[in-house]
Amino acid sequence: PGEFGSARYWDRFFRQRGSCPFEWYGAFPELCPLLRKYLRPRDKVLVVGCGNSELSEQMYDTGMCEDIVNIDISDPVIRQMRERSGSRRPRMSYLLMDMLQMDFPDAHFQVVLDKGTLDAVLTDEEEATLAKVDRMFAEISRVLQVGGRYLCISLAQAHVLKKAVEYFSQQGWVVRIHQMAGSGDKQQFVLPVFVYVMTKFRKIPGSAPQILEICSEEQEKPMRVESAEQLVGAVKDRQHYALLCSQLSKTPCREQVSLDLCDKESGRPRYTLHVVDSPSVKPSRENHFAIFIIPQGRETEWLFGTEEGRRQLATSAGFGRLVTVALHREQHYEGMAGIQAELSGKVMELAPQGLPARQQVPFLSVGGDIGVRAVRHRDSSSLSGDFVVEDVKGDGSCYFRRLIFLHNRNVVQSEARLLAPVPLLGQKKRRKDKKKPSPTEPPTAIDKSYLCCEHHKAMVAGLCLLGNPEALPGTPLEVLVVGLGGGSLPLFVHEYFSQAHVAVVEIDPSMLEVATRWFGFSQSERMQVHISDGLDYVAKLAAEAPAKFDAVMFDVDSKDLTVGMSCPPPAFVEKPFLEKVKSILKPEGVFVLNLVCRDSQLKESVLGTLREVFPLLYTRRIEGEVNEILFCQPSPEVQQEPRELGARARALEGALMQPGRPWDSSYVLADMVQAVSIL
Repeated sequence: PGEFGSARYWDRFFRQRGSCPFEWYGAFPELCPLLRKYLRPRDKVLVVGCGNSELSEQMYDTGMCEDIVNIDISDPVIRQMRERSGSRRPRMSYLLMDMLQMDFPDAHFQVVLDKGTLDAVLTDEEEATLAKVDRMFAEISRVLQVGGRYLCISLAQAHVLKKAVEYFSQQGWVVRIHQMAGSGDKQQFVLPVFVYVMTKFRKIPGSAPQILEICSEEQEKPMRVESAEQLVGAVKDRQHYALLCSQLSKTPCREQVSLDLCDKESGRPRYTLHVVDSPSVKPSRENHFAIFIIPQGRETEWLFGTEEGRRQLATSAGFGRLVTVALHREQHYEGMAGIQAELSGKVMELAPQGLPARQQVPFLSVGGDIGVRAVRHRDSSSLSGDFVVEDVKGDGSCYFRRLIFLHNRNVVQSEARLLAPVPLLGQKKRRKDKKKPSPTEPPTAIDKSYLCCEHHKAMVAGLCLLGNPEALPGTPLEVLVVGLGGGSLPLFVHEYFSQAHVAVVEIDPSMLEVATRWFGFSQSERMQVHISDGLDYVAKLAAEAPAKFDAVMFDVDSKDLTVGMSCPPPAFVEKPFLEKVKSILKPEGVFVLNLVCRDSQLKESVLGTLREVFPLLYTRRIEGEVNEILFCQPSPEVQQEPRELGARARALEGALMQPGRPWDSSYVLADMVQAVSIL
């Protein structure tokens, strides 16, 4: 690359190449729309490092502009171009000249055009190279009029773009970067071509704001950015995307690829795409490629929100490549047809190899619509960060309310089912002139009889380890729940175990407000919330009230995303603290822990510590989820045989399903014996 700045190198290059034109990148049909935007027929144009490219000839012959001066440091190529152009283009000239030291007077041109020359000169960031580029830019600035444009066609390597943007923006010029619609033969050259449009303005004394913009081929207007670093980052995103599309067009992807498509105005993610290839599906003309739109609010479900689920979805759909599309909250969508029109051009860039030309690609979904999502509340807490409460439509006609922490937006923190309003007996029918409720408007009452989260169902099922199962719902129980969230777990225990006294510990007062206002939670004589750190509260209980609780339940998320365990925080499973948990349990009591740990070594360490403290440890794995529910008992005398454990589970289920106790379904307890393994 260092030879690119040498006249001797280019003399040899063009002698060997002969008269065949050499285009580095950017064919005239691709460049033409942009050049017409920034070139006027009356402009005087300077082309630096012209080589034997046909670009100047094509601009002349199409009438784009005729007053064109071409310069190059290679004598052979200048002689070749003079002969090639001859007298057919009388207003265009070719001169042997070094662009670092030009003979033109100041402010002589309206446009300086550079196709690959800056890339050839700025091959590294050595001091001598940067000094040469500074001289090049200074000369371009000198020969351009105020209001003139420096158009630089480039591959936009990071160091090249950064140098150009910083130099001209500091001079007070307007900097705009355009991405070209195509770059020739993608089999040979996959990187996108960019055009820097630097418009010369007089430098204003003081700290005038920089104007930095980027514009893609599909954008109607440029997007403003705040710094050179952001501009370089935006270009790098587009380069990575081009490389990704090239790879996907040639070979099947072994791992699922994900990317965000962002809103043009705000820059926020609008769609999240996952590309899933199914090697077991033999592609034909009909099943080569499809797009699957995930209804709003259902992106966290196992089928759509996990790699294994998406793989199963692609196989079931029977397509060789399936692109799943998740819709983001607080974005407006114009129905399925609007999404299809918006995405059709972009998703075709992700098409697999061998897709027949003009093949119609189907857009699939569940139920034929895009679902319903309504953000009911948005707030921020110093402990939990930004969060939202939203209502979403599930399968069929069911609606659900969810609490989402935005630092982990794909995880549902708490969920409750909403009850449809039931007309009162004797209520008069609505008059025809009264406004009917919208069919897409979610109901607002919370269904306290329903546990949405599978891990909460399993945690409640663990209570079958306590006492006489038939009498359990009416037995006085002391229960401690650490972690409130939306309150569905303590609320369910309070509602269905009529003699239970429930103490709830929550560190974040905002969560108590959210649970009360949005999830139907309320305190009573049998249920009290204590705003405190769970570590401190348990330590205080261990000192003041040992052997107090029949059940202790931990459902606490960790705010530290750098640890491979998102529930509970590591301090909650350290041995000294677990000893305190054991001390506040009755001898026949049970400690129920929701463990979410992706680090296998860390999980084994946690299980080992639990075994050291608790003689009995049962684990319940949640199918399709990372969660494992651990049931720990402080006394070996209460160990259950599998058959007896299953009988207890069924008895508890039967008690909970008595008239007046509408347990929603027989989801976990009947098959508890299969789900629990004794370690």
